[in-house]
Amino acid sequence: MQAQSFKVRVDAVRDEAHGVRSFMISRLDGQPFDAYEPGAHIDVTSPSGVTRQYSLCGDPECRDSHLFAVKKEVQSRGGSRSLHDDVKIGTELSVGAPRNLFRLADNASRHVLIGAGIGITPLLSMAYRLLKMNVPFELHYFARSAEHAAFLPLLSRAPFDGYVKLHYGIEPDALDAELAACLADAPQGTHVYTCGPVPFMDRVVAAGEARLPAEAIHLERFAAEPLAPASDNTLDSFDVQLASTGQTVHVDSKTSIVEALAAIGIEVDTSCGEGVCGTCMVDVVSGEPEHRDHCLSKAERASNSVICCCVSRSRTPTLVLDL
Repeated sequence: MQAQSFKVRVDAVRDEAHGVRSFMISRLDGQPFDAYEPGAHIDVTSPSGVTRQYSLCGDPECRDSHLFAVKKEVQSRGGSRSLHDDVKIGTELSVGAPRNLFRLADNASRHVLIGAGIGITPLLSMAYRLLKMNVPFELHYFARSAEHAAFLPLLSRAPFDGYVKLHYGIEPDALDAELAACLADAPQGTHVYTCGPVPFMDRVVAAGEARLPAEAIHLERFAAEPLAPASDNTLDSFDVQLASTGQTVHVDSKTSIVEALAAIGIEVDTSCGEGVCGTCMVDVVSGEPEHRDHCLSKAERASNSVICCCVSRSRTPTLVLDL
């Protein structure tokens, strides 16, 4: 089973900051895109054939086009480099339907958005929605300099300028104090959303949890971190059972759950293969997963109700999945 995809045309290309380029796309069949919630991302297959995930950063109310932005990575394996070097107006691409693991909390009384670098992208779509909802929010954007701040002209004028605070050139040893100041007036009921480099997000989470419950802190990752060492309870091999039929497949130490299921004809949608995008999430009926993903929330991990099949393992001899 493959995820839904669409052929699109690139209608506009714009340099947004040093090394950051945005792409506006529309469907080749002329149909509008499906509605999506802010914070969503899409799979984009570059001309090189590499598929990567990019956050949608336009107004979610605009369904005639999608907007995403790409930072050209120095160590690119072909995704960002190809989009920067090979794509121009008129180029045709293949993209996936929006998926969202980074939603605005319905029960929040206030929203604080904190981004760094290219991490502004999902937060921008959130800002569009919060403006329309007339809900209290603020957006803190950290960048090396104005030249490195994407979408700066948009963020510096109405209607965004009254909600945005720019933080340029903050040194690492001053970051914790700066983040604490961003959250100093956050009352209970505030939810915090962060996206950017992993070390930056870790410090936002620490600052947020010093004032607010852990479940009020939300983050979006671009790429997987190195895998943590297996815990003492992790099994080298285990069985996966399908709840619908009772069929069982063995998963050995060198095989992922996705690969083991594919061997018996059960295909689970995958995309990143690193536990970042959430495409391969499947509900757990029974058993205890060993979570190795980078996309589930703390609450989802604690409940053991879902597993990312591309990277996660099992702490029990059998996992029963809702397949």
